[in-house]
Order: sequence, then structure tokens, then C-alpha cells
Amino acid sequence: MSQPRPPQPVKLVMSFIFGQEEALRQVLLATSTQYGMIDFLSEPFPFDFTHYYEPEMGASLRRRVASFEPLISPEELPRIKLRTNQIEDEHRNTKLGRAVNIDPGYVAASKMILATGKDYSHRLYLGEGIYGDFTLIFRDGQYAALPWTYPDYASEPLRRLFDLLRKRYLWQLKNDRGRQTADRSLL
Repeated sequence: MSQPRPPQPVKLVMSFIFGQEEALRQVLLATSTQYGMIDFLSEPFPFDFTHYYEPEMGASLRRRVASFEPLISPEELPRIKLRTNQIEDEHRNTKLGRAVNIDPGYVAASKMILATGKDYSHRLYLGEGIYGDFTLIFRDGQYAALPWTYPDYASEPLRRLFDLLRKRYLWQLKNDRGRQTADRSLL
């Protein structure tokens, strides 16, 4: 019989889709104020896998991925998703659409999970109207896509980036035991 125990802390990550650098800068400031120091920020990747966001955000969109220094409990993900939705609303563009799309999630040793408000067969309900999208699985020494993984997250560059963030996370688990979770007053 398995015995319940607290989950291991995980590494908070966020993906930002944006068109204007200044809008991204403002959203990065808001998220780091809320969730702690950003300890990694990727270079921009072209976001050209879909045109879904163009009517709202314009063309020539890019994506950057950030991770945050304080580790979190996985059960915090629904509240984080709800708060990042508010941050998106607070930073509207001149069309009154989102200037930046924020996809929060987390990296764990065996998986990468994204938060979403949309249910589907491979998503587990986490609470507060939020689902966890099982996006990548760690096997054979690297993150691998699943049949339902969004094409951009399944791409080699993003999977390699999440492999790097996993290494950072594992190092942090080993070396930062005294500082594993964010100050709850920030959340």
C-alpha cells in the first residue's frame, strides 16, 4: 500500500509569446515581482507554428521561456495560472487584446506540465478551473514529446531548453535544500 506524502518541489517555468519587447519587459517585471527572481531567460524563438494569436497580438510573434529561482509545490499551479491570466489582462495592447500570452508550468524530474483552462483527454483537473497538460516526459536521457504535445513544445529547440532547465532544477534540489520554496507572501 502506498502512503501519501508531500510532493517534491518543482521548478516554475513560464513561456511568453509576444510581439513587442517593451510589453514583454513589463510582464517579466510583473511575474518576477510575484514569483521571485528569474534565474533563466531564453533567447527569443520565432513563434511560427500557428497563426492563432496573430489577430490579437499581431504578426512576427516570438517566444521566450523563463524559469524562476524559488521552487514551488506543484499544487500551486492553479493559483499561478489564475494570477498570470490577471497579469495578461493588466497588460493589454492597443487593440485591447493581450500584449503577451503567458503559459505557466513546471519542470519536474520526470515530466514537464503546463497549466491551462481547457479540458481534454490527457489533462488532469488541478482545481480552480485549471487543468494540468502533461506536455513532455523524461525518458532515455531527454525530454520527449507525446502524441498530444503542441508542435512548438515538441520541437528540438524547446525540448533541449527544457532538458537544460531540468538539469538546473536537479542541481537546485541537491544544493538548495534550505531554500526550496518561495516565500508564501509572494503568492
